[in-house]
Amino acid sequence: MESTELNWRLLAKRQWPLALSLTAIALAETGAIDTGLGWWQLPGVVVICAIAVLAPRRPFDAALALAFAVACVAVYMRFLGVSIAPHLFWSGANISMTGAAMATIATLVREESRARSVIGTLLVLAAMTVAEVLGWPIVSAVEYREWSPDALNFSIAGCVLLVLSVGSGLYFRARDAERASQLAASVAAAQNSERMALARELHDVVAHYVTAIVVHAQAGQMNRDAAEQVLPTIEASGYEALTAMRRLVGTLRDGESSGPAASSSLVDDVRSLAAESGLPVRLSFDLQDAVPQELARSVLRLVQESLTNTQKHASAVSSVDVGLSSSDGVLRLAVADDGVASGVPVGGSGGYGLVGMRERVELLGGRFSAGRREPTGWTVRAELPLA
Repeated sequence: MESTELNWRLLAKRQWPLALSLTAIALAETGAIDTGLGWWQLPGVVVICAIAVLAPRRPFDAALALAFAVACVAVYMRFLGVSIAPHLFWSGANISMTGAAMATIATLVREESRARSVIGTLLVLAAMTVAEVLGWPIVSAVEYREWSPDALNFSIAGCVLLVLSVGSGLYFRARDAERASQLAASVAAAQNSERMALARELHDVVAHYVTAIVVHAQAGQMNRDAAEQVLPTIEASGYEALTAMRRLVGTLRDGESSGPAASSSLVDDVRSLAAESGLPVRLSFDLQDAVPQELARSVLRLVQESLTNTQKHASAVSSVDVGLSSSDGVLRLAVADDGVASGVPVGGSGGYGLVGMRERVELLGGRFSAGRREPTGWTVRAELPLA
């Protein structure tokens, strides 16, 4: 099963309680099997439980697969003349199979559309019904000749379990929708904050170049002899204004708050960020070219986000190496730590840190990479054109 929404690591974090519960129940049921061929139910139970655990990857496909697996288990157990043990209802399902079916229905209702949820749920219920129908003759004829099932009580119990499954799915669906709404509101607020910061930068940076163009143009009009001398200056100022405008537009992105203000010295600003972070930062600088103020501001945001990620996601950090260098018109940034992943990030995480850094670098025409380093730690690298 493939999905771009939930990778295997997130799946493991989300589904390990269900996997552990189903495993414990299946092991307990195995000890209750006292028929000669009762162990034939184990492969089917394992497959059914595995499908339930993997259901968030492709919920509707998982419901189809689980229904098919339940039906297959019922058919081959009927063929062998052996009943499922221990029984949860009349004859065709045990606790682990029923729990897997409930979990799959809950996931289906949570993740899929209404139509697909109804279809998938009906198919799972149909498969469970088939299992009961195929299993009852074996139980009545072989194991419990004197026992008569209470159809009403079993039906009520089945309806209660169905309501619990669907209700759980609807609850988590509503909670997901609320979380998405809160996230959208946070992104909108961050966008507004960033636009205000960009308005100030437009006034302080781009307006400076435009003012220089106007002043030199006026000087050229007043003194025709000096016109040729000021034209190169006007051209250079216009180029700088266009470059600054492109970089400011490149900083527009979803959900990012405004970063630190850049001074005239990128080195001093990075040192200040390192000191404020409280991390054991080791700095390395080899800047052979002048860094425009707008680009320096973006670099500061990258450094700040990298140090923030280290604080939130890593523990036992003994060193953080921050390196800045430039050559051949390219500014290179590297931030590497030796920490160990701490699991749940401090203060939670919206999951936009790396996405935001990648968007910023790519919008500025650069290249970005991030990943684990051996034996421990994390590395962030960025290459940005200076022109």
